[in-house]
Amino acid sequence: MAASNANDIIELLEKFLKILKEEQVFDQSGDHPVVQFLYPKDLQNEISFSLENESAAGEKIEEVIRQIVRHSVRTSSPHFHNEFYAGFDQYGLAGSWLTEVLNTSMNNYEEAPVFTLMEKEVIKASLKLMGYPQSLRGEGIMTPDGNISMMYAMVLARNNVLDQNKIKGIQGDPPLVCFTSDASHYSVTTAADWLGLGTNNVYKIKTDRFGRMLVSDLKRAIKKTIQQRKLPFFVNATAGTPVFGAVDPLREIATICWLESIWFHVDARVSGTLRFSKGHRHRLRGIERSNSVTWSPHNMLGAPYQCSLILTRNRLLIKHHHHVLLSDANNVGVEQHGIFYKTDLDTDVKSIQCSRKVDAMKFWLMWKARGTIGLRQSVDQAMYCAKYFLKQIKKTVGFRSVLDRYDTNIVCFWYIPPRMRNQEETLAWWKRLYVVTAEIKKRLILEGSLMITCASLPQQKLSNFFRMALKCHPPPTKSSMDYILNQIERAGADVDETFMTSSVNELNMQH
Repeated sequence: MAASNANDIIELLEKFLKILKEEQVFDQSGDHPVVQFLYPKDLQNEISFSLENESAAGEKIEEVIRQIVRHSVRTSSPHFHNEFYAGFDQYGLAGSWLTEVLNTSMNNYEEAPVFTLMEKEVIKASLKLMGYPQSLRGEGIMTPDGNISMMYAMVLARNNVLDQNKIKGIQGDPPLVCFTSDASHYSVTTAADWLGLGTNNVYKIKTDRFGRMLVSDLKRAIKKTIQQRKLPFFVNATAGTPVFGAVDPLREIATICWLESIWFHVDARVSGTLRFSKGHRHRLRGIERSNSVTWSPHNMLGAPYQCSLILTRNRLLIKHHHHVLLSDANNVGVEQHGIFYKTDLDTDVKSIQCSRKVDAMKFWLMWKARGTIGLRQSVDQAMYCAKYFLKQIKKTVGFRSVLDRYDTNIVCFWYIPPRMRNQEETLAWWKRLYVVTAEIKKRLILEGSLMITCASLPQQKLSNFFRMALKCHPPPTKSSMDYILNQIERAGADVDETFMTSSVNELNMQH
């Protein structure tokens, strides 16, 4: 029977917490498998996913919760390295749970008075962190993820260059074109598609071997589009590319955008967190000159998923470019009467969503509990371990780093099995290595000892290498870094030559 009063809710939550404790969900020792992987058909046989007409008994619900836990990925394990995010800050989790219990929307101050002021403070502190001058009175809003933040930025840039665009549409105007590196996140192309700008109007700028945008190619592309009577309106620079974690030359790009009157956006969803560190914040120098910034604290910092922001230099921009939405709402009778407070704090005027989830609470609580100093220490520890990890790769026989250095918290590498060492590195040799990398990843996941992703960079003719992104939670250590190399070496040392040959032949047949 469903919970119907306060005592029933408390009893249910106590049982739920007891299950989490017994299943050791919060354990970060690494003594448990990071995943008990099952293929879809086997997983469907293990867990009853069907929804029935009749209610399920309490014991059945408790058992299915245990099954869900046992067959889900333990992202809080020190052996989970499959994504840019991992475990969570404990205060962030408490804030996330409190958000769910209070169950409200970030529409306006009347519905969410505490959370409205809380988000305002998070935005204010984040603007300061990114180096925006306080005199400009910047603005921002929390969004579901970095892709949505990118769309906000592109809408602001579009309306900035064509102010009547939001009312009349883009018909009859010169084609709007934007620029991003060929190593950047796909969200720029997605935004161009969803906003009706056209993916052909996204110009991919060449990068150097480290994955950083080539300023000379950006200048060339802007000049070319102007000559074609197109209208450059948006340049996206990346602070932490998805593969190498590269940081584009922000200061040089900022100067180009200023000279050409083009909106300058920085996608710092991956590495914006480095701004907390006194020793590493210089790597994002120039971000303070941008018109807008995307940042996702759920990535490196460990805020519970989801936690993203879009920040702009000027407070008036978001409200100015979205006020038409509120006007339309008022015209159809949505306007609230009897409001007895100043509505300048209401956030619905800034959002594309009618109802918006409270995402500020978890980030605010962890920042409040840790302080800027505590968060800085977590970032410094992660960066220290990234440096240590790269050093160990370079000195350990059989491992090879893709690059000799990296800009941020990402390290990419291969493992070369004993049978392949001291051989001529022909095209066939590299194809075998790519197969070996995928096989090692598969073995580690199936046994539950380690989850680490594979990446590639086709424009540089690089395929199937391991990509390791260091995060603040769970706190990385030297021993957890050594564990990764030991597990990969163990899983890859006995890759059979027959397996490699047959797999390469299959790969050649596919192409």
